[in-house]
Amino acid sequence: MYSSTIIFFLSILILALFLIILYQQFIFNRGIQLKLKQISTKLEEISASGSSEKIMIFTDNPVLMELGAQINHLLSERQKINADFKKQELSSKKMLSNISHDIKTPLTVILGYLEIMRLQDSKNEMLRKAEAKTQQVMDLINQFFTLAKLEAGDTDIPLGKINICEACRENVLEFYEILMQKEFKVDLSIPETDVFVQANKEALQRIFYNLISNVIRYGSDGKYLGLFVREDQAAVYIDVKDKGKGIGRESASNVFDRLYTMEDSRSRDIQGNGLGLTIAKNLAVQLGGDLLLHSIPDVETVFTVRLKKIRY
Repeated sequence: MYSSTIIFFLSILILALFLIILYQQFIFNRGIQLKLKQISTKLEEISASGSSEKIMIFTDNPVLMELGAQINHLLSERQKINADFKKQELSSKKMLSNISHDIKTPLTVILGYLEIMRLQDSKNEMLRKAEAKTQQVMDLINQFFTLAKLEAGDTDIPLGKINICEACRENVLEFYEILMQKEFKVDLSIPETDVFVQANKEALQRIFYNLISNVIRYGSDGKYLGLFVREDQAAVYIDVKDKGKGIGRESASNVFDRLYTMEDSRSRDIQGNGLGLTIAKNLAVQLGGDLLLHSIPDVETVFTVRLKKIRY
């Protein structure tokens, strides 16, 4: 009887020790899982923000400590690579800006000589064509120069208080003649009361020129130009709309890339070179806003300029 009691208590003790070990193992594993989850979450935050933060692990577990050290080493290498890439990218943009400027000088001289020769021989068709083609090259170089300066941060765009309603009316009037010639229906919805935004007059003119000429170039099938101004508490939105062939999903993600052009529906009156929308997007961002696209092929295409609203 006495031995049976001892065996019983020993069994209870062994079982208790076993349960304690299991519980401690459970707590240990749970702690590791929690630490790994924290590491994963922090890595996701660093990756999303592109910050230079490191992983902080408060633990006495040597395996986790080694893991943290290796992760931080990889993060340091990644951040160095990103910094080097940005430095090289900025250097390339500045070089492109300088090259564009250097090319403009001889082209200007060539255009001057061609103009003099054409004036002396006004009936020479070859001279006229040579001058026209040289002017196209000059226009393309000017576009490259503008974009290169924007991307390199070399363009000073002073921001001020602009009446966006007045700016919209003025820019549509610039295209009035060609819109009437092409029998476009023009649909405007601009508030009668003044609406002010943070912007720059010259930058806005460039944005609207590129967007409206884009409607004439690619949306000519729809014979429609819509321009609508709307606002909320923080921003003003200008929708430039056409009802042409539209932009497919594959092209929609590329329209703001340099030199991307859609070959169908190209207008001879306003030649495209694939830089207009890229410049418009960059300018909108420089103004503290953005340029967005929504398109349903053969139904509607809307480019929306978002700008910061200024209260009275």
